[in-house]
Amino acid sequence: MVGVPIRPLRASVAVAALTALLVSGCSGTPKGPEPTPGPTGTSAGPSAPATTPPADPAARAAALVATLSDEDLVGQVLMPYAYGDSATKVSPGSAAGNQALAGVDTPAQMITKYRLGGLILVGFSADDPTKGNQETTNVDNPKQVHELTMGLRAAAARLATGPAPFLVGTDQEFGVVTRISDGVTVLPSALAAGAAGDPKLTEAAWRAAGTELAAMGINVDFAPVADVLATRSTVIGSRSYGADPKRAAAQVGGAVRGLQSGGVAATLKHFPGHGHSADDSHQDLPVLTQSAATLKSGAWPPFTAGIDAGAMAVMSGHLDARAIDPGTPATFSHKLLTDVLRGQLGFQGVVITDGMNMAPAKRWAPGEAAVRALNAGNDLILMTPNVGQAYDGLLAALRGGSLPRARLVEAVTRVLTMKFRLGGLPTAPMSTLNTPAHRSAAEALAAGAVTVLRGACGGAVRGPVTVTSSDGRDGTRAALTSALTAAGVSVKPSGGTVVHLVGYGDGDGDLRADAAVTVAMDTPYVLAKAKSPTLLATYSSTRASMTALAAVLAGKARPGGRSPVAVPGLPATTCVSD
Repeated sequence: MVGVPIRPLRASVAVAALTALLVSGCSGTPKGPEPTPGPTGTSAGPSAPATTPPADPAARAAALVATLSDEDLVGQVLMPYAYGDSATKVSPGSAAGNQALAGVDTPAQMITKYRLGGLILVGFSADDPTKGNQETTNVDNPKQVHELTMGLRAAAARLATGPAPFLVGTDQEFGVVTRISDGVTVLPSALAAGAAGDPKLTEAAWRAAGTELAAMGINVDFAPVADVLATRSTVIGSRSYGADPKRAAAQVGGAVRGLQSGGVAATLKHFPGHGHSADDSHQDLPVLTQSAATLKSGAWPPFTAGIDAGAMAVMSGHLDARAIDPGTPATFSHKLLTDVLRGQLGFQGVVITDGMNMAPAKRWAPGEAAVRALNAGNDLILMTPNVGQAYDGLLAALRGGSLPRARLVEAVTRVLTMKFRLGGLPTAPMSTLNTPAHRSAAEALAAGAVTVLRGACGGAVRGPVTVTSSDGRDGTRAALTSALTAAGVSVKPSGGTVVHLVGYGDGDGDLRADAAVTVAMDTPYVLAKAKSPTLLATYSSTRASMTALAAVLAGKARPGGRSPVAVPGLPATTCVSD
Protein backbone atom coordinates (compact mmCIF):
# COMPACT_ATOMS: atom_id res chain seq x y z
CA MET A 1 0.00 0.00 0.00
CA VAL A 2 1.24 3.48 -0.79
CA GLY A 3 -0.04 5.79 1.91
CA VAL A 4 0.35 9.21 3.37
CA PRO A 5 3.07 9.32 6.05
CA ILE A 6 1.58 8.94 9.51
CA ARG A 7 2.15 12.06 11.56
CA PRO A 8 2.87 12.06 15.29
CA LEU A 9 0.13 13.00 17.73
CA ARG A 10 0.34 16.74 18.32
CA ALA A 11 0.95 17.94 21.85
CA SER A 12 -2.22 20.04 21.94
CA VAL A 13 -4.38 17.05 21.03
CA ALA A 14 -2.68 14.84 23.60
CA VAL A 15 -3.04 17.40 26.37
CA ALA A 16 -6.71 18.02 25.55
CA ALA A 17 -7.43 14.30 25.59
CA LEU A 18 -5.65 13.78 28.88
CA THR A 19 -7.42 16.75 30.48
CA ALA A 20 -10.76 15.32 29.44
CA LEU A 21 -9.77 11.98 30.92
CA LEU A 22 -8.73 13.36 34.26
CA VAL A 23 -11.86 15.50 34.55
CA SER A 24 -14.09 12.61 33.54
CA GLY A 25 -13.17 10.62 36.64
CA CYS A 26 -10.85 7.94 35.25
CA SER A 27 -8.90 8.23 38.49
CA GLY A 28 -11.30 5.89 40.24
CA THR A 29 -9.95 2.57 41.44
CA PRO A 30 -12.75 0.02 41.20
CA LYS A 31 -11.74 -3.18 39.56
CA GLY A 32 -13.29 -3.71 36.15
CA PRO A 33 -15.17 -6.84 35.18
CA GLU A 34 -13.18 -9.94 34.42
CA PRO A 35 -13.13 -10.78 30.70
CA THR A 36 -15.74 -13.36 29.83
CA PRO A 37 -15.95 -15.53 26.74
CA GLY A 38 -18.50 -14.49 24.16
CA PRO A 39 -20.53 -16.87 22.04
CA THR A 40 -17.62 -17.47 19.66
CA GLY A 41 -14.97 -17.73 22.37
CA THR A 42 -13.46 -14.35 21.60
CA SER A 43 -15.28 -11.95 23.90
CA ALA A 44 -18.41 -10.40 25.04
CA GLY A 45 -16.30 -7.95 27.07
CA PRO A 46 -17.77 -4.90 28.74
CA SER A 47 -21.07 -3.58 27.50
CA ALA A 48 -20.75 -1.41 24.41
CA PRO A 49 -21.56 2.28 24.92
CA ALA A 50 -24.89 3.42 23.59
CA THR A 51 -23.32 6.19 21.56
CA THR A 52 -21.18 5.71 18.45
CA PRO A 53 -17.49 5.80 19.39
CA PRO A 54 -15.52 8.77 18.04
CA ALA A 55 -13.56 8.22 14.84
CA ASP A 56 -10.44 10.17 15.85
CA PRO A 57 -7.83 7.77 17.33
CA ALA A 58 -6.90 10.12 20.18
CA ALA A 59 -10.55 10.69 21.10
CA ARG A 60 -11.25 6.95 20.93
CA ALA A 61 -8.27 6.32 23.20
CA ALA A 62 -9.45 8.93 25.68
CA ALA A 63 -12.96 7.47 25.76
CA LEU A 64 -11.66 3.95 26.29
CA VAL A 65 -9.15 4.91 28.99
CA ALA A 66 -11.95 6.51 30.98
CA THR A 67 -13.59 3.07 31.30
CA LEU A 68 -10.55 1.11 32.42
CA SER A 69 -9.76 -0.26 35.85
CA ASP A 70 -6.38 0.05 37.55
CA GLU A 71 -5.56 -3.49 36.46
CA ASP A 72 -6.40 -2.70 32.84
CA LEU A 73 -4.30 0.47 32.87
CA VAL A 74 -1.25 -1.31 34.27
CA GLY A 75 -1.50 -4.17 31.80
CA GLN A 76 -1.57 -1.85 28.80
CA VAL A 77 1.96 -0.54 29.46
CA LEU A 78 3.50 -4.03 29.47
CA MET A 79 4.90 -5.67 26.33
CA PRO A 80 6.76 -8.82 27.40
CA TYR A 81 7.94 -11.78 25.41
CA ALA A 82 6.48 -15.26 25.86
CA TYR A 83 7.67 -18.80 25.21
CA GLY A 84 6.10 -20.79 22.40
CA ASP A 85 5.30 -20.65 18.70
CA SER A 86 1.53 -20.84 19.27
CA ALA A 87 -0.81 -18.74 21.38
CA THR A 88 -2.53 -21.69 23.02
CA LYS A 89 -0.52 -24.86 22.40
CA VAL A 90 3.08 -24.95 23.60
CA SER A 91 5.66 -27.60 24.44
CA PRO A 92 6.32 -28.61 28.05
CA GLY A 93 9.57 -26.65 27.92
CA SER A 94 7.79 -23.50 26.73
CA ALA A 95 5.12 -23.94 29.39
CA ALA A 96 7.84 -24.16 32.04
CA GLY A 97 9.43 -21.00 30.66
CA ASN A 98 6.13 -19.14 30.79
CA GLN A 99 5.50 -20.34 34.34
CA ALA A 100 8.86 -18.91 35.44
CA LEU A 101 8.25 -15.68 33.52
CA ALA A 102 4.59 -15.06 34.34
CA GLY A 103 2.99 -17.93 36.22
CA VAL A 104 1.05 -19.17 33.18
CA ASP A 105 1.45 -21.91 30.59
CA THR A 106 0.73 -20.15 27.30
CA PRO A 107 1.07 -16.73 25.66
CA ALA A 108 -2.73 -16.41 25.49
CA GLN A 109 -3.01 -16.99 29.23
CA MET A 110 -0.35 -14.35 29.82
CA ILE A 111 -2.35 -11.80 27.83
CA THR A 112 -5.54 -12.59 29.75
CA LYS A 113 -4.02 -12.69 33.24
CA TYR A 114 -2.11 -9.44 32.93
CA ARG A 115 -4.36 -7.61 30.42
CA LEU A 116 -1.31 -6.94 28.28
CA GLY A 117 -0.93 -4.13 25.80
CA GLY A 118 1.24 -6.23 23.51
CA LEU A 119 3.81 -8.97 23.01
CA ILE A 120 7.17 -9.00 21.25
CA LEU A 121 8.08 -11.96 19.05
CA VAL A 122 11.70 -12.93 19.58
CA GLY A 123 14.31 -15.13 17.96
CA PHE A 124 17.93 -14.88 16.90
CA SER A 125 20.60 -16.06 14.51
CA ALA A 126 24.23 -16.93 15.15
CA ASP A 127 25.54 -13.49 14.14
CA ASP A 128 22.91 -11.52 16.04
CA PRO A 129 24.53 -9.13 18.55
CA THR A 130 21.24 -9.01 20.48
CA LYS A 131 21.01 -12.76 21.01
CA GLY A 132 22.00 -12.46 24.67
CA ASN A 133 18.52 -11.32 25.69
CA GLN A 134 16.56 -13.49 23.24
CA GLU A 135 15.72 -16.29 25.65
CA THR A 136 13.32 -18.11 23.35
CA THR A 137 12.06 -18.03 19.78
CA ASN A 138 8.53 -17.51 18.49
CA VAL A 139 9.43 -17.56 14.82
CA ASP A 140 9.55 -20.45 12.38
CA ASN A 141 7.87 -19.42 9.12
CA PRO A 142 5.26 -16.91 7.92
CA LYS A 143 2.31 -19.30 8.22
CA GLN A 144 3.22 -20.12 11.82
CA VAL A 145 3.76 -16.43 12.63
CA HIS A 146 0.38 -15.53 11.16
CA GLU A 147 -1.39 -18.24 13.18
CA LEU A 148 0.43 -17.11 16.32
CA THR A 149 -0.51 -13.46 15.90
CA MET A 150 -4.13 -14.34 15.18
CA GLY A 151 -4.21 -16.41 18.37
CA LEU A 152 -2.70 -13.56 20.38
CA ARG A 153 -5.31 -11.16 19.02
CA ALA A 154 -8.14 -13.56 19.84
CA ALA A 155 -6.95 -13.64 23.44
CA ALA A 156 -6.64 -9.85 23.59
CA ALA A 157 -10.15 -9.39 22.18
CA ARG A 158 -11.50 -10.72 25.48
CA LEU A 159 -10.06 -7.78 27.42
CA ALA A 160 -11.70 -4.50 28.33
CA THR A 161 -9.31 -2.95 25.80
CA GLY A 162 -10.53 -5.35 23.10
CA PRO A 163 -11.72 -2.59 20.72
CA ALA A 164 -8.10 -1.44 20.37
CA PRO A 165 -5.86 -3.66 18.22
CA PHE A 166 -3.34 -5.72 20.17
CA LEU A 167 0.30 -4.78 19.62
CA VAL A 168 2.51 -7.51 18.17
CA GLY A 169 6.09 -6.35 17.69
CA THR A 170 9.41 -7.76 16.57
CA ASP A 171 12.94 -6.65 15.68
CA GLN A 172 12.91 -6.90 11.90
CA GLU A 173 15.84 -4.57 11.18
CA PHE A 174 17.29 -6.74 8.40
CA GLY A 175 20.98 -7.52 8.28
CA VAL A 176 22.25 -9.28 11.40
CA VAL A 177 19.02 -8.61 13.33
CA THR A 178 16.34 -10.29 11.24
CA ARG A 179 13.74 -12.27 13.16
CA ILE A 180 11.82 -13.60 10.15
CA SER A 181 13.90 -14.62 7.16
CA ASP A 182 12.23 -17.63 5.52
CA GLY A 183 9.46 -17.00 3.00
CA VAL A 184 9.65 -13.19 3.16
CA THR A 185 11.43 -10.47 1.21
CA VAL A 186 14.77 -9.96 2.95
CA LEU A 187 16.25 -6.49 2.63
CA PRO A 188 19.96 -5.72 2.79
CA SER A 189 21.28 -4.18 6.00
CA ALA A 190 20.85 -0.57 7.06
CA LEU A 191 24.53 0.08 6.30
CA ALA A 192 23.94 -1.20 2.76
CA ALA A 193 21.09 1.28 2.39
CA GLY A 194 23.41 3.99 3.65
CA ALA A 195 25.95 3.01 0.99
CA ALA A 196 23.30 3.19 -1.73
CA GLY A 197 22.46 6.66 -0.47
CA ASP A 198 19.03 6.95 -2.07
CA PRO A 199 16.18 7.45 0.43
CA LYS A 200 13.63 6.63 -2.29
CA LEU A 201 15.13 3.16 -2.73
CA THR A 202 15.08 2.72 1.04
CA GLU A 203 11.47 3.84 1.29
CA ALA A 204 10.35 1.46 -1.45
CA ALA A 205 12.15 -1.49 0.12
CA TRP A 206 10.76 -0.74 3.58
CA ARG A 207 7.26 -0.35 2.16
CA ALA A 208 7.56 -3.92 0.92
CA ALA A 209 8.81 -5.04 4.32
CA GLY A 210 6.03 -3.25 6.18
CA THR A 211 3.37 -4.72 3.92
CA GLU A 212 4.67 -8.23 4.59
CA LEU A 213 4.95 -7.76 8.35
CA ALA A 214 1.38 -6.44 8.48
CA ALA A 215 0.19 -9.40 6.43
CA MET A 216 1.66 -11.74 9.06
CA GLY A 217 -0.11 -9.84 11.85
CA ILE A 218 2.85 -7.81 13.12
CA ASN A 219 2.00 -4.14 13.58
CA VAL A 220 5.07 -2.77 15.39
CA ASP A 221 8.62 -3.06 14.11
CA PHE A 222 11.47 -2.13 16.41
CA ALA A 223 13.25 -0.48 13.50
CA PRO A 224 14.82 1.52 11.99
CA VAL A 225 18.04 1.93 13.95
CA ALA A 226 18.59 5.70 14.10
CA ASP A 227 22.00 5.41 15.76
CA VAL A 228 24.85 7.20 13.98
CA LEU A 229 27.90 4.93 13.81
CA ALA A 230 30.32 7.37 15.42
CA THR A 231 32.39 4.51 16.90
CA ARG A 232 33.34 1.07 15.66
CA SER A 233 30.56 -0.43 17.74
CA THR A 234 30.11 -4.13 17.07
CA VAL A 235 26.69 -4.23 18.75
CA ILE A 236 25.41 -1.55 16.34
CA GLY A 237 27.72 -2.00 13.35
CA SER A 238 25.85 -2.57 10.09
CA ARG A 239 22.54 -2.02 11.89
CA SER A 240 23.28 1.71 11.47
CA TYR A 241 22.83 3.70 8.26
CA GLY A 242 26.29 5.17 8.66
CA ALA A 243 28.59 7.69 10.31
CA ASP A 244 27.30 10.87 8.69
CA PRO A 245 24.34 12.27 10.68
CA LYS A 246 22.73 14.01 7.69
CA ARG A 247 23.02 11.02 5.35
CA ALA A 248 21.77 8.67 8.07
CA ALA A 249 18.88 11.03 8.79
CA ALA A 250 17.70 10.91 5.18
CA GLN A 251 17.78 7.11 5.25
CA VAL A 252 15.90 6.87 8.54
CA GLY A 253 13.19 9.16 7.19
CA GLY A 254 12.80 6.96 4.13
CA ALA A 255 12.60 3.79 6.20
CA VAL A 256 9.93 5.28 8.49
CA ARG A 257 7.78 6.45 5.58
CA GLY A 258 8.03 3.10 3.84
CA LEU A 259 7.39 0.95 6.89
CA GLN A 260 4.39 2.93 8.09
CA SER A 261 2.84 3.21 4.65
CA GLY A 262 2.91 -0.59 4.70
CA GLY A 263 0.79 -0.59 7.87
CA VAL A 264 3.39 -1.05 10.62
CA ALA A 265 4.50 1.37 13.33
CA ALA A 266 8.17 2.35 13.07
CA THR A 267 10.33 2.60 16.20
CA LEU A 268 13.40 4.84 16.19
CA LYS A 269 16.17 3.36 18.32
CA HIS A 270 18.20 3.63 20.54
CA PHE A 271 17.76 7.16 21.92
CA PRO A 272 19.96 9.13 22.70
CA GLY A 273 22.31 7.28 20.32
CA HIS A 274 23.91 3.88 20.87
CA GLY A 275 26.40 4.38 18.03
CA HIS A 276 28.23 6.98 20.09
CA SER A 277 29.59 4.25 22.36
CA ALA A 278 31.36 1.04 21.36
CA ASP A 279 30.13 -0.82 24.45
CA ASP A 280 27.26 -3.33 24.49
CA SER A 281 24.23 -2.33 26.56
CA HIS A 282 23.15 -5.96 26.79
CA GLN A 283 26.11 -6.56 29.10
CA ASP A 284 26.85 -3.20 30.74
CA LEU A 285 25.90 0.46 30.78
CA PRO A 286 27.63 2.24 27.86
CA VAL A 287 28.78 5.77 28.61
CA LEU A 288 28.32 8.60 26.12
CA THR A 289 31.11 11.05 26.90
CA GLN A 290 30.17 13.56 24.20
CA SER A 291 28.92 17.03 25.04
CA ALA A 292 25.24 17.86 24.76
CA ALA A 293 26.04 19.99 21.70
CA THR A 294 27.84 17.08 20.04
CA LEU A 295 24.93 14.73 20.70
CA LYS A 296 22.51 17.30 19.33
CA SER A 297 24.45 17.71 16.08
CA GLY A 298 25.97 14.26 15.75
CA ALA A 299 23.50 11.78 17.26
CA TRP A 300 20.02 13.26 17.09
CA PRO A 301 19.48 14.29 13.42
CA PRO A 302 18.26 10.79 12.44
CA PHE A 303 15.82 10.78 15.36
CA THR A 304 14.56 14.21 14.35
CA ALA A 305 14.19 13.06 10.74
CA GLY A 306 12.27 9.98 11.86
CA ILE A 307 9.99 12.08 14.05
CA ASP A 308 9.38 14.47 11.17
CA ALA A 309 8.54 11.47 8.96
CA GLY A 310 5.82 10.49 11.44
CA ALA A 311 7.45 7.69 13.44
CA MET A 312 4.93 6.36 15.93
CA ALA A 313 7.47 5.18 18.51
CA VAL A 314 10.95 5.81 19.89
CA MET A 315 12.94 3.27 21.90
CA SER A 316 14.90 4.56 24.90
CA GLY A 317 18.37 3.08 25.23
CA HIS A 318 20.28 1.84 28.27
CA LEU A 319 22.87 4.59 27.76
CA ASP A 320 24.54 6.97 30.20
CA ALA A 321 24.68 10.41 28.55
CA ARG A 322 27.08 12.05 30.98
CA ALA A 323 26.56 15.58 29.68
CA ILE A 324 22.81 15.47 30.32
CA ASP A 325 22.00 13.09 33.19
CA PRO A 326 25.23 11.53 34.45
CA GLY A 327 24.98 8.05 35.91
CA THR A 328 21.36 7.49 34.89
CA PRO A 329 20.53 5.20 31.95
CA ALA A 330 18.40 7.07 29.43
CA THR A 331 15.69 4.47 29.98
CA PHE A 332 15.24 5.90 33.47
CA SER A 333 16.09 9.54 32.76
CA HIS A 334 13.30 12.13 32.96
CA LYS A 335 15.76 14.72 31.62
CA LEU A 336 16.44 12.73 28.45
CA LEU A 337 13.00 11.30 27.75
CA THR A 338 10.74 14.09 28.91
CA ASP A 339 12.88 17.23 28.72
CA VAL A 340 14.93 16.37 25.62
CA LEU A 341 13.01 13.83 23.54
CA ARG A 342 9.58 15.33 24.10
CA GLY A 343 10.54 18.91 24.98
CA GLN A 344 13.40 19.67 22.60
CA LEU A 345 12.78 17.16 19.79
CA GLY A 346 8.99 17.48 19.99
CA PHE A 347 8.17 13.76 19.97
CA GLN A 348 4.55 13.09 21.00
CA GLY A 349 4.22 9.38 20.24
CA VAL A 350 4.93 6.24 22.27
CA VAL A 351 8.26 5.84 24.05
CA ILE A 352 9.25 2.20 24.52
CA THR A 353 12.04 0.90 26.73
CA ASP A 354 14.79 -1.26 25.37
CA GLY A 355 14.67 -4.77 26.78
CA MET A 356 14.26 -4.61 30.54
CA ASN A 357 16.00 -7.99 30.79
CA MET A 358 19.27 -6.33 29.76
CA ALA A 359 21.98 -5.76 32.37
CA PRO A 360 21.55 -2.00 33.02
CA ALA A 361 17.83 -2.41 33.75
CA LYS A 362 18.33 -5.38 36.05
CA ARG A 363 20.04 -3.32 38.72
CA TRP A 364 16.50 -2.94 40.12
CA ALA A 365 13.83 -5.57 40.73
CA PRO A 366 11.32 -5.86 37.85
CA GLY A 367 8.59 -3.94 39.67
CA GLU A 368 10.78 -1.03 40.70
CA ALA A 369 12.45 -0.90 37.29
CA ALA A 370 9.06 -0.70 35.57
CA VAL A 371 7.91 2.13 37.85
CA ARG A 372 11.15 4.06 37.35
CA ALA A 373 10.92 3.66 33.57
CA LEU A 374 7.33 4.82 33.44
CA ASN A 375 8.01 7.83 35.67
CA ALA A 376 10.93 8.81 33.43
CA GLY A 377 8.60 9.08 30.44
CA ASN A 378 8.38 5.64 28.85
CA ASP A 379 4.92 4.47 27.81
CA LEU A 380 5.62 0.77 27.17
CA ILE A 381 7.79 -1.58 29.25
CA LEU A 382 9.49 -4.07 26.94
CA MET A 383 10.68 -7.57 27.87
CA THR A 384 10.51 -7.42 31.65
CA PRO A 385 12.35 -10.39 33.19
CA ASN A 386 9.29 -11.18 35.33
CA VAL A 387 5.83 -10.18 34.16
CA GLY A 388 4.06 -10.83 37.46
CA GLN A 389 6.53 -8.77 39.48
CA ALA A 390 6.43 -5.89 37.01
CA TYR A 391 2.62 -5.90 36.98
CA ASP A 392 2.33 -6.10 40.77
CA GLY A 393 4.97 -3.40 41.23
CA LEU A 394 3.20 -0.99 38.90
CA LEU A 395 -0.19 -1.64 40.51
CA ALA A 396 1.19 -1.13 44.01
CA ALA A 397 2.98 2.06 42.97
CA LEU A 398 -0.19 3.40 41.37
CA ARG A 399 -2.25 2.79 44.47
CA GLY A 400 0.53 3.96 46.78
CA GLY A 401 1.14 7.18 44.89
CA SER A 402 4.74 6.68 43.74
CA LEU A 403 3.41 6.23 40.19
CA PRO A 404 1.18 9.26 39.57
CA ARG A 405 -2.14 8.30 38.05
CA ALA A 406 -1.85 11.13 35.53
CA ARG A 407 1.46 9.66 34.26
CA LEU A 408 -0.07 6.20 33.81
CA VAL A 409 -3.16 7.62 32.13
CA GLU A 410 -0.94 9.63 29.79
CA ALA A 411 1.07 6.52 28.88
CA VAL A 412 -1.98 4.33 28.27
CA THR A 413 -3.63 7.06 26.21
CA ARG A 414 -0.59 7.22 23.96
CA VAL A 415 -0.48 3.44 23.61
CA LEU A 416 -4.18 3.20 22.77
CA THR A 417 -3.97 6.12 20.35
CA MET A 418 -1.23 4.27 18.46
CA LYS A 419 -3.33 1.10 18.50
CA PHE A 420 -6.35 2.85 17.02
CA ARG A 421 -4.21 4.50 14.36
CA LEU A 422 -2.77 1.13 13.40
CA GLY A 423 -6.23 -0.37 13.34
CA GLY A 424 -7.22 2.13 10.68
CA LEU A 425 -4.53 0.98 8.27
CA PRO A 426 -5.21 -1.66 5.62
CA THR A 427 -3.49 -5.03 5.89
CA ALA A 428 -2.40 -6.90 2.80
CA PRO A 429 -3.08 -10.64 2.41
CA MET A 430 -0.41 -13.28 2.97
CA SER A 431 -0.13 -13.66 -0.80
CA THR A 432 1.87 -10.41 -0.86
CA LEU A 433 4.84 -12.08 0.84
CA ASN A 434 8.00 -12.26 -1.24
CA THR A 435 6.34 -11.11 -4.46
CA PRO A 436 8.43 -10.23 -7.53
CA ALA A 437 7.70 -6.53 -6.95
CA HIS A 438 8.91 -6.73 -3.36
CA ARG A 439 12.03 -8.68 -4.34
CA SER A 440 12.71 -6.07 -7.00
CA ALA A 441 12.68 -3.33 -4.38
CA ALA A 442 15.18 -5.25 -2.23
CA GLU A 443 17.37 -5.98 -5.26
CA ALA A 444 17.45 -2.33 -6.29
CA LEU A 445 18.62 -1.32 -2.84
CA ALA A 446 21.26 -4.08 -2.77
CA ALA A 447 22.52 -3.14 -6.23
CA GLY A 448 22.90 0.49 -5.23
CA ALA A 449 25.01 -0.49 -2.22
CA VAL A 450 27.88 -2.36 -3.90
CA THR A 451 31.03 -0.29 -3.35
CA VAL A 452 34.52 -0.57 -4.81
CA LEU A 453 37.09 0.73 -2.35
CA ARG A 454 40.08 -0.41 -4.42
CA GLY A 455 40.41 -1.66 -7.97
CA ALA A 456 38.50 -1.44 -11.23
CA CYS A 457 34.91 -0.29 -11.24
CA GLY A 458 33.56 -3.42 -12.85
CA GLY A 459 34.57 -6.66 -14.50
CA ALA A 460 37.03 -7.60 -11.78
CA VAL A 461 37.01 -11.30 -12.73
CA ARG A 462 36.69 -13.25 -15.94
CA GLY A 463 36.81 -16.79 -14.60
CA PRO A 464 37.32 -19.43 -13.69
CA VAL A 465 36.56 -18.22 -10.17
CA THR A 466 36.70 -19.95 -6.80
CA VAL A 467 34.48 -18.48 -4.09
CA THR A 468 35.72 -18.81 -0.51
CA SER A 469 34.55 -17.37 2.80
CA SER A 470 36.00 -16.78 6.23
CA ASP A 471 33.27 -18.45 8.24
CA GLY A 472 31.98 -21.46 6.34
CA ARG A 473 28.88 -19.73 4.97
CA ASP A 474 27.83 -22.40 2.52
CA GLY A 475 24.56 -20.67 1.69
CA THR A 476 26.22 -17.34 0.90
CA ARG A 477 28.93 -18.96 -1.21
CA ALA A 478 26.29 -20.93 -3.06
CA ALA A 479 24.26 -17.78 -3.70
CA LEU A 480 27.27 -15.96 -5.16
CA THR A 481 28.32 -19.02 -7.16
CA SER A 482 24.85 -19.29 -8.68
CA ALA A 483 24.72 -15.59 -9.46
CA LEU A 484 28.18 -15.58 -11.06
CA THR A 485 27.25 -18.55 -13.22
CA ALA A 486 24.06 -16.81 -14.31
CA ALA A 487 26.18 -13.75 -15.19
CA GLY A 488 28.38 -15.86 -17.44
CA VAL A 489 31.37 -16.34 -15.14
CA SER A 490 32.83 -19.83 -14.81
CA VAL A 491 33.08 -21.03 -11.20
CA LYS A 492 35.05 -24.03 -9.95
CA PRO A 493 35.49 -25.53 -6.46
CA SER A 494 39.21 -24.76 -6.33
CA GLY A 495 42.10 -23.56 -8.44
CA GLY A 496 40.39 -20.49 -9.84
CA THR A 497 40.78 -16.79 -9.17
CA VAL A 498 39.85 -16.40 -5.52
CA VAL A 499 36.93 -14.19 -4.53
CA HIS A 500 36.94 -14.16 -0.73
CA LEU A 501 33.91 -13.20 1.36
CA VAL A 502 34.39 -11.77 4.85
CA GLY A 503 31.35 -11.81 7.13
CA TYR A 504 30.08 -10.42 10.40
CA GLY A 505 32.58 -9.75 13.17
CA ASP A 506 35.57 -11.01 11.20
CA GLY A 507 39.03 -9.60 11.87
CA ASP A 508 42.08 -9.38 9.67
CA GLY A 509 42.90 -12.98 10.57
CA ASP A 510 40.03 -14.02 8.34
CA LEU A 511 41.58 -12.49 5.22
CA ARG A 512 43.25 -14.48 2.45
CA ALA A 513 46.55 -13.21 1.13
CA ASP A 514 46.01 -14.94 -2.24
CA ALA A 515 42.53 -13.52 -2.86
CA ALA A 516 42.22 -11.45 -6.02
CA VAL A 517 39.03 -9.92 -4.65
CA THR A 518 38.05 -9.47 -1.02
CA VAL A 519 34.44 -8.58 -0.22
CA ALA A 520 33.18 -7.23 3.13
CA MET A 521 29.63 -8.44 3.75
CA ASP A 522 29.18 -6.48 6.98
CA THR A 523 31.06 -3.41 8.23
CA PRO A 524 33.97 -2.76 5.83
CA TYR A 525 36.65 -1.94 8.42
CA VAL A 526 38.39 -5.29 7.83
CA LEU A 527 39.30 -4.17 4.30
CA ALA A 528 41.89 -1.75 5.70
CA LYS A 529 44.28 -4.70 6.14
CA ALA A 530 43.31 -6.67 3.03
CA LYS A 531 46.04 -7.09 0.39
CA SER A 532 43.79 -7.97 -2.52
CA PRO A 533 44.07 -5.73 -5.60
CA THR A 534 40.28 -5.40 -5.62
CA LEU A 535 38.27 -4.58 -2.51
CA LEU A 536 34.49 -4.42 -2.49
CA ALA A 537 31.76 -4.08 0.10
CA THR A 538 28.17 -5.23 0.01
CA TYR A 539 27.52 -4.62 3.76
CA SER A 540 25.10 -7.55 3.64
CA SER A 541 25.05 -11.24 2.78
CA THR A 542 21.49 -11.55 1.43
CA ARG A 543 20.81 -13.31 -1.84
CA ALA A 544 19.99 -9.94 -3.38
CA SER A 545 23.37 -8.60 -2.27
CA MET A 546 25.22 -11.58 -3.75
CA THR A 547 23.33 -11.16 -7.05
CA ALA A 548 24.30 -7.49 -7.14
CA LEU A 549 27.92 -8.38 -6.34
CA ALA A 550 28.04 -10.95 -9.14
CA ALA A 551 26.79 -8.38 -11.65
CA VAL A 552 29.62 -6.02 -10.68
CA LEU A 553 32.28 -8.75 -10.72
CA ALA A 554 31.12 -9.87 -14.17
CA GLY A 555 31.18 -6.33 -15.53
CA LYS A 556 27.44 -6.25 -16.12
CA ALA A 557 26.76 -3.47 -13.60
CA ARG A 558 28.69 -0.42 -12.49
CA PRO A 559 28.95 -0.10 -8.70
CA GLY A 560 27.49 3.13 -7.37
CA GLY A 561 27.79 2.72 -3.61
CA ARG A 562 30.03 4.68 -1.29
CA SER A 563 31.12 3.52 2.14
CA PRO A 564 28.95 5.10 4.86
CA VAL A 565 31.85 4.74 7.33
CA ALA A 566 35.51 5.68 7.01
CA VAL A 567 37.91 2.81 6.38
CA PRO A 568 41.52 3.74 7.27
CA GLY A 569 43.69 4.15 4.20
CA LEU A 570 40.89 3.67 1.69
CA PRO A 571 38.57 6.08 -0.12
CA ALA A 572 34.81 5.85 0.33
CA THR A 573 34.70 4.64 -3.27
CA THR A 574 36.86 4.65 -6.38
CA CYS A 575 33.91 4.68 -8.75
CA VAL A 576 31.69 7.67 -8.01
CA SER A 577 32.34 11.26 -7.01
CA ASP A 578 30.56 13.33 -4.38
